[in-house]
Order: sequence, then structure tokens, then C-alpha cells
Amino acid sequence: MEDVENKLKDYEIVREGEAEIIINKKIAANEVFYNPVQVHNRDMSVALLRTFIAKREEEHKAMMDKRDKAHNKVSQSKSSGPNGENGSTGQHDEMDVDAEKETNKVADETEDLSTEATKTPSRKVARELKAPVVLEALAASGLRSIRYAREIDVLEKVVALDIDKACIEACKRNIKFNGASAMSKIEPHLTDARVYMLTHPKEFDVVDIDPYGAPSIFLDSAVQAVADGGLLMCTATDMAVLCGPNGEVCHSKYGHYYRYGSYPTKGKYNHEMALRILLASIESHANRYKRYIVPVLSVSMDFYIRVFVRVFTSANEVKKTPQKLSYVYQCVGCDSFHLQCLGRTITKNNSVKNAPAIGPVVPQECSACGKKFTIGGPIWSAPIHDQEWVVSTLTEVKSMKDRYPAYDKITSVLTTISEELHDIPLFFSLHNICANVKCTSPSAVLFRSAVLNAGYRISSTHVNPLGLKTDAPWDVIWDIMRCWVKNHPVKEQPHDSVGTAILSKSPKLEANFSRAAAALSRAQAKKVKRFLPNPERHWGPKIRAGRKITSKHASLLGPDVVNRVINGAASTEDEKVAEPNNPTTETGGDATNEEDEPSTKRQKNGDVGLATEP
Repeated sequence: MEDVENKLKDYEIVREGEAEIIINKKIAANEVFYNPVQVHNRDMSVALLRTFIAKREEEHKAMMDKRDKAHNKVSQSKSSGPNGENGSTGQHDEMDVDAEKETNKVADETEDLSTEATKTPSRKVARELKAPVVLEALAASGLRSIRYAREIDVLEKVVALDIDKACIEACKRNIKFNGASAMSKIEPHLTDARVYMLTHPKEFDVVDIDPYGAPSIFLDSAVQAVADGGLLMCTATDMAVLCGPNGEVCHSKYGHYYRYGSYPTKGKYNHEMALRILLASIESHANRYKRYIVPVLSVSMDFYIRVFVRVFTSANEVKKTPQKLSYVYQCVGCDSFHLQCLGRTITKNNSVKNAPAIGPVVPQECSACGKKFTIGGPIWSAPIHDQEWVVSTLTEVKSMKDRYPAYDKITSVLTTISEELHDIPLFFSLHNICANVKCTSPSAVLFRSAVLNAGYRISSTHVNPLGLKTDAPWDVIWDIMRCWVKNHPVKEQPHDSVGTAILSKSPKLEANFSRAAAALSRAQAKKVKRFLPNPERHWGPKIRAGRKITSKHASLLGPDVVNRVINGAASTEDEKVAEPNNPTTETGGDATNEEDEPSTKRQKNGDVGLATEP
């Protein structure tokens, strides 16, 4: 017992959900990445994984019922013929053929609904659905894998990968620390996640990618490792690339697609655009293997984005991808933006054909302010959430409140998402469009009422507390603002300003600001908290594992923590200098300069940062 205590004296126990891990008390060590902020990410992942398992079982049951019904119909048609006679009528033969065709058709249509359906012929689908297998590509401390194994009983196993030896040693130590329930399910491997996923195609029902930075280098192998109908969970923390002014980094480098293959535009919607850029990138990787994605949940939280998509295989569905992608035309003067879809369908004689879209959707100059447009994209312009999944996940989370450490945060996010207009890409800020015309802002309730009274839909967005989604065209939005300014006059503006250009036109719509019943959502009416503040200071990203903590990391860790680490390191150096083997003199010793010390920063593999989040 004393030996165990001595081994653990340099470690502290961290509990999250039903998992416990041990981490080094010395912050300066920074050997294995652990960020307590990611509890939101892990809680959301556990909740979505539970929903996926429930939906998977429902789909398998529906497939079995449909197949049994088809087989019963075939049996009935055969039994209706003459008993013991070979000469059945032509009508009976035709019925048998039709029933057999229907059976095969049913089996083919439902083939993608189960993992087993991809491994066996459609007429020999296993009646018992196998337990799901989860792959965590970047395990780090193993906390996420341990939570999956301990909190979701029906999992067959969890494969935890990491390329860093220190991470795998910590992962194995934490798995052992959590006892038999974790040891029996989790398989840690020291390997490159990309190679492992490429050599295990369609073997995992769930693949979880949560890297430190961009996930782009893992996407190609990840879309191949997911089984048909499986769930791919992906995080991106490189928001400076997805939302920043240097769009060329996001789109291309050295003549090839370096990260995402899309160009971001400048707008208040940039975090939602980041979600849609990531989805478009995943879809692009999947299409190369005749696969496509169906997003079930996409969230922007804290300092990162995370998407949950299902992956299916169908060459016909891949042909429809251009209809799910769009370019964005953003006015450089006002906040107006327009989307240009890449594809369309043509229906002729009961046949549907895919064709390029007709454009452009905008003139050379903005119709509102007369300025030019910048072009961004392509982005995913189809829905980024599945309403049924969102509601099911929210209901499940509320029924298991005690099992989610970040219950308040994830319920607030899911509640806001459940009230979004899912078929409307991007959003605008009410304060920004008011700034365009230099007027005082109407309350959100009044503006939403005006849009609703004009016959359009409007909702909030989980990305930005001031963001609004609506299907109203920009002509209507600016007419509402013109009517507002007419009742709330503004100071005279320069003749060449954006506000002057917008207000110089007479409104074609007479806005009605009478309060509409649906101006407040149900959550707002019940005063449900939808946007929570950070629980503590410096609630954000942490430094990459292996990097030496210096004064420049004060914004991430806090000045107190940084000073404690630096002073602790200085004290250690002083002790070493004072030893007999290292004598010092007043005239100047051979003390080592901190800048001359070898860096403890982990080496990168090319442009790949493989330090990972748990």
C-alpha cells in the first residue's frame, strides 16, 4: 500500500462523469494533453453516442420487420397455388416473380441501415445486431475512451490510438486505474491513426477525431474506417484558419488542397461558416469513395467546432452533392450575403437529371448599397442538424441529468439548436445591420415581429446570441430597417456612405412592428438560459502537450499559473547551481541561460501536429 501511495504522490486524481484519470501535479511537465474545458465536448459526444445507438437499434428493427413482411408475402403467394401440382397458372407465376422482386428490393433499400448489412448478402442479414465498436483516433490521456467504456454499457469495445508513447503509457495507466470495466473494453495502440484507419476499412460503427488543431489530415482515412450508417464525430480547433482573414491557408497551399478546400468570407456568421466548411470538406473526402454524409448535429462551442455526421455508401447519392454545396457572395459594404448553389435537378418524363446550377444570383454591384461582392466557399448549404436527433438527444440528456458534468451547458446549446431554422444557411447580426444605417437598434422582439408579420420565418442561432436566421430576402430586411429609421430618424450621413445608399430608397414594404405571438421562442418565453458564461477565467484552449510553458502562455493558463511554473523551474535551477559539483562565485558562475536549454517541445511530423485532446 505504501508503494502505491509513493507512486501516486506526484499525481492527482481527476474525475469526470464515471471516469477517473491520474495526471501529473507538475504543470510544467505537460507531457500528456488534458483540458478540463473539453468536458462540454465529451459530454456532448456521450449524449450523441447514446442517441446513435438507440437510432441504430430502431433502424435495425424496422429493417427486420420490413424484410419479414416481404418474406411472408412471398410465402403466402406460393401457398396459394395448387397443392402438389407442378402446373401452376401464369398468374401465380407472375405473383411469385413480383413478390420475389419486392423482397429483393426491400433488402436492397434497407441494406445501408445496419452494419451487418454491409458484411453479408442482403438476404442473409444477421437478425441480431452486433454491439457497436468505437474508435478514438487521438486518445491522449484516454479520458474520452474511458468515459465511453464506463458510461455506455452496450459497447463491444473502444479502440484508443495515439502516436505519442507518453500518451499511450498514460492511457494504459488510466485504463488500469479504472478497473475491470475499462480494461475489458478498451484496446490502446501506439500507432499512426491514419494508417490504422486505412488498414481497417468500414470496421467501426463510431469514429471520433478530436485533434489539437486541424482534423483535415485525418478525414480521408476516417471516412473509410466508418461502417455504413456509422457515426463520424469530428472536432476542429483551428478557428483562426476557418474564420481568419488569411483565407488562402484554409483553401490551398503549394498547389493542392492543404486543409479544407474552401475560402472563408468576412461576416458575423463566420463560426457557422466554419461548420459548413468542415462539413463540405468531409463530404469531399467521402465522395472519393462513393460515400456521402448526413449531418445530425453541428455545434460551435467555446473555442472550437464539432460535427456529428453519419456516413453512407451510394453512388447515386454522391451525384446529388453539388446541390448541397454553395458559394457565398458577401457584400463589402453592407451585411448582405447571397448563396449560389452548385447544382440543380431537372425533371423530365418522370426522370430526374442532375445539372449545373444557373447563375449568378447577384449582379456586379449590391442592390442595397452599390458596393462589390467578395466570393467565399464552397460551403455545405444543406441542413447541418437533424431535428429529430436534436430533440431525442435533449430529451435523453434531461432524463439523465446526474450523469453529465456539463449538463447546463449542453442543454442550453441543444435547446437553442432545437429552435433554429435548420434549412436556412448562415445568419446576420441585428446590431450590425443597424450599424450599417447608423440607427438605434430595435429590440429583437420588435424586429422578429416585423419579419413574422411580413409572412416570413425567423429564429435565433446557437452560434451568436445576437444572430438571426430568416428566409426573408434582403430587400425585405432593408425595407424593415427603412421603416424603422422613418420612425426613429438618424443624423445626416456622408453622401457616399453605405447608410445613405440604403436609406435613399423608398421601402416597397410597409413594416408592421406589432408584437407577434411567435416573436419569442418557447425557451425565451420560459426564460430558459440559452447562452451561459464561462464558469471560470481562462476557460479556453491550452498549450500543446510537450511545449515548455513560458510567459507568453499567460493568456491561456493565467499569469498566476505561469509565474508559479517559471518560479518553480528557477528554484530547481538554483538548487542545481548550489550543489558542490557546480560551484559559483561572485565574479560569475557558469549558470545556464534559460534560452540555451534544450527545448522540450515535441517534434512535429511534417506539418502534422499530433498532440491530441483527451
